[in-house]
Amino acid sequence: MDNRPLIQVVDLSKTYDNEGVKTQALRGVAFNIEKGEFVSIMGPSGSGKSTLMHILGLLDRPTDGKYYLDGQDILSLEDNQLAQLRNKKIGFIFQAFNLLPRTTVFENVELPLIYDKSSGINNRDRVMAALRAVGIENRKDYFSNQLSGGEKQRVAIARALVNDPEVIFADEPTGNLDSKTGVQVMEILEDLNKHGHTIILVTHETITASYAKRIIKLLDGKIVSDKEVSEKRRMYAEKRKKIK
Repeated sequence: MDNRPLIQVVDLSKTYDNEGVKTQALRGVAFNIEKGEFVSIMGPSGSGKSTLMHILGLLDRPTDGKYYLDGQDILSLEDNQLAQLRNKKIGFIFQAFNLLPRTTVFENVELPLIYDKSSGINNRDRVMAALRAVGIENRKDYFSNQLSGGEKQRVAIARALVNDPEVIFADEPTGNLDSKTGVQVMEILEDLNKHGHTIILVTHETITASYAKRIIKLLDGKIVSDKEVSEKRRMYAEKRKKIK
């Protein structure tokens, strides 16, 4: 039986060099994430949480350290190999939705399958299954600019799901939504996690982070806390958000 973690990070560091001015965004970060976990990465602006998500999501490379995804040494791969792995194993949900405006909901969700050079035989079934999972199949022929913010985020989640990725990264997924719609989006992510998906949530909001089962807090590029979220705290956070 394979007991290796889905994500293993060892002494990860990232330094940006802007015309000779060096900024250290991450400083010796280390942790594991197991398959099926729901983890929040928290921290104030400038803490390094976005940099960390970009590295974990194969959008950037660290300056030093090691990163293993499903046992594979990520830093040994070429850029084209990273792109293929990213499309196959990772789904992204962004605060700004990142949908194509004059494209239908169906076509937006299908996009990762096209990049994967899929034969297209099962594309429709896979897209419709992803849309049903987030309860927006009745909007499949709408253009994305005809949707509400909450509906756009559901489409973004469906797009992240369509390739059945190993892990879903959600970067401030409720940032552009009202409180009620934000709750609905977090409940979708919670349900996906219950069905076995690994979720990594990046947020600065304590209440949103508390939907996860574990919170990693960053400050000045270092981990200052890595704790399980108590069931009592999660329930309290949900009630508070629903009252707003």
